[in-house]
Amino acid sequence: MSVQDSDSRASEAAWRRLWQALPKAALGNLVAKLVIVSLGLAITVMVARQGPRVQGAFALFVAVEAGLLTLFSGLGLWLARQMSQQVDARSARTLPMLRGVLRAAVGLGAVASLTLLALSWGAKSLPYSQLWLLALAAPFLLLVPTATGLWLGEGRMWPINLAQVAAPALVLAGLAGVAWIGEGTTRSTSMVVLVLTAWVSGKSLVAVLTAIYALRNASQRDEDLAERLRLAEQPPLGDTHPVWWQQWPFVATIGITNVVSLLNYRASLFLVEHFQGLSTVGTYSVAVTVAELLWLLSSSVTVSLYARIGHPDGKVAASMTVQAVRINVLATLAAAPVLLGLAWWGLPWVMGEVYAASLWPLAALLPGVAAYAAASSLSAFYTNHLGRPQLSGAIAGLSLLVSFGLGWLLVPRWGAVGAAVSSSLGYIVAIAVAYGVFLRHAGLPVRALWQPSLTRLP
Repeated sequence: MSVQDSDSRASEAAWRRLWQALPKAALGNLVAKLVIVSLGLAITVMVARQGPRVQGAFALFVAVEAGLLTLFSGLGLWLARQMSQQVDARSARTLPMLRGVLRAAVGLGAVASLTLLALSWGAKSLPYSQLWLLALAAPFLLLVPTATGLWLGEGRMWPINLAQVAAPALVLAGLAGVAWIGEGTTRSTSMVVLVLTAWVSGKSLVAVLTAIYALRNASQRDEDLAERLRLAEQPPLGDTHPVWWQQWPFVATIGITNVVSLLNYRASLFLVEHFQGLSTVGTYSVAVTVAELLWLLSSSVTVSLYARIGHPDGKVAASMTVQAVRINVLATLAAAPVLLGLAWWGLPWVMGEVYAASLWPLAALLPGVAAYAAASSLSAFYTNHLGRPQLSGAIAGLSLLVSFGLGWLLVPRWGAVGAAVSSSLGYIVAIAVAYGVFLRHAGLPVRALWQPSLTRLP
């Protein structure tokens, strides 16, 4: 057998092991993500065809909304960690924990509403003058990431998938109505208001329905477990249960960490707005949206393995993390040139010639986005296994510092391309540091990232 044949067979075996390592739940989540992405792209196309100014206002509004959701995301991830690390099913009831975090979500959302109303009242420009719409929806929007923490910790994907698919589906239906109502509207401000109304209405409705289902499901499960314990003549469920405010530093740290991570992804939009204006934000935001399609598989793999990455046994957690990292990075590196080719051909045709300005920023973003595909799995290890979300925040903060610092110099000179180059370099620097932090805490050598035997479970 020649050396070339031997290398070919070794490569095939490596890919086969990677495929076998891909959990079935990830495939189901990937299908759901494909549906979500299709709906998201349809939303982007519908909004973008109203003009770059409307698209720019929409992108910035959604970034502000994402900031609100991530600031209080610690509630759902705290619940996920409680479920994934729960060894004794009788140690706590599910319903009281869920009810407590949902009440907290509504309360924190109401507080956020007051801040958003104040910002909207004092703002003169789009989209900030329309933040009152987000203020009305804020108490409801936090329900989905909080309620789905229950299922994330248990590794149950289908209810998470359903909630995530339903929101863009309803928004898309609302936008279809907006297109009909706003036909003939020439004022971009009027169209922005209609688009944002459809967005917050669809997401709020899905949030309320998700919370209702989660509460009913948790109640039924507690009743079923209590009945099984009664029939088995075992002690009943205890009345004590962990509450989130007893671990508020952990919850707050996750929220702050996720806000830093979000700024890492979205700060460049605000830089472009500051130096280049709302229309340039519109074309650049399309490049960002398309580039982040590379994270479709990586997020699916991480979500499906989240419970196992949080396993108390360090060897199990490290092995799951390395498997996820390998799949994520190899898949995104293979997909990046294909995505660029499709975008180069399709973006101007689907959205209009004005969006040809998105193509060079997209090309500059893709190397960094592909490299950063491992970040979600490494972050899950820091947060769910180590219980140290501040590590994720530090990595994202480093990326933000590099990208924002370079962007402040490059965006005035190169516009959107400068923002893309800065973001890409920030991702690459940060992910290199993230690998080092993971390997140190997992007690693994660098070669463990590509040698399966070093992370194989005993």
